[in-house]
Amino acid sequence: MLVTDFDYDLPKELIAQHPMEPRDHSRLLVVDKVTGELEHKHFYDLIDYLRPGDVLVFNDTRVIPARLHGFKDTGAHVEVFLLTRKDANDWEVLVKPGKKLQIGAKINFSEELSCEIIDNTDFGGRIARFHYDGIFEEILDRLGETPLPPYITAPLEDKERYQTVYNRERGSAAAPTAGLHFTKELLEKIKAKGCEEVFVTLHVGLGTFRPVSAEKIEDHQMHREFYSVSQEAAAAVNKAKAEGRRIIAVGTTAVRTLESAGASGVLQAGGNWTQIFIYPGYEYKFVDALVTNFHLPQSTLLMLVSALSSRKIMLDTYKVAVEEKYRFFSFGDAMFIVDKHK
Repeated sequence: MLVTDFDYDLPKELIAQHPMEPRDHSRLLVVDKVTGELEHKHFYDLIDYLRPGDVLVFNDTRVIPARLHGFKDTGAHVEVFLLTRKDANDWEVLVKPGKKLQIGAKINFSEELSCEIIDNTDFGGRIARFHYDGIFEEILDRLGETPLPPYITAPLEDKERYQTVYNRERGSAAAPTAGLHFTKELLEKIKAKGCEEVFVTLHVGLGTFRPVSAEKIEDHQMHREFYSVSQEAAAAVNKAKAEGRRIIAVGTTAVRTLESAGASGVLQAGGNWTQIFIYPGYEYKFVDALVTNFHLPQSTLLMLVSALSSRKIMLDTYKVAVEEKYRFFSFGDAMFIVDKHK
């Protein structure tokens, strides 16, 4: 398959620049993954499509203020973007401008924080060793900026609107955006209906936004991301699967966690790295239905949702979403991809 097989036309004005208020008042396009039948709803209507016994799996990661501005000894301004913590002091990072930040370069962010570039990584990144006076997380909260995707150019007044209401585990470079639609009240209603809510963690890396550079999608290599599944979460999901209950992933990061930790057919507890790349032809082992946002043209995430349904149904659905002026990407509207007759 070619990357261009997953292209569609999107007018720029449909890229959402601001989150919807309240969170659950976004629109919801319900898609039958088998027939392609569509229903136009609002996100708070999701509860009408849930059944007692359904298990909803959420990613409880929290976005860190990962963008740091600093200066080299020469006085040149540079930017360091934290991706993955390797140990107490070393991080995998992206740097800008890259040519000025080779191995040995030193960067000062404040009197209490500096770093040195100690190695290069794949994908043009660096390994930075940080030196700090105090608690790193507290310093980062003061100095760092919460990163927004490059297609959002409007400022965000409330930083918590780029976090889910159930975030717990610090570590992401980007939000698991399907979860942004949930309110605490909606979560309570879902529990009251007899559905089970399970939380896993996947720290979202910038590979989510990295364009597919290969012409054939089979040649694309995914950036790795760290996930963890608790014993409690694994037991709940395995029990639901054994009993034939529906497992509904909230967001593509929950999909990647379930399908990575459950590659053997049994969901394994623990933490690990994943580079799973899901595209049509992949057979899902755990995910029956998916709550997700609308994804970029030619992106790995559009390929992932096409694998749950079909490329034709997804592209037809996106065409309707454009015609109906749905809002796209991180702050946009949502889809519920489900077999309504099963």
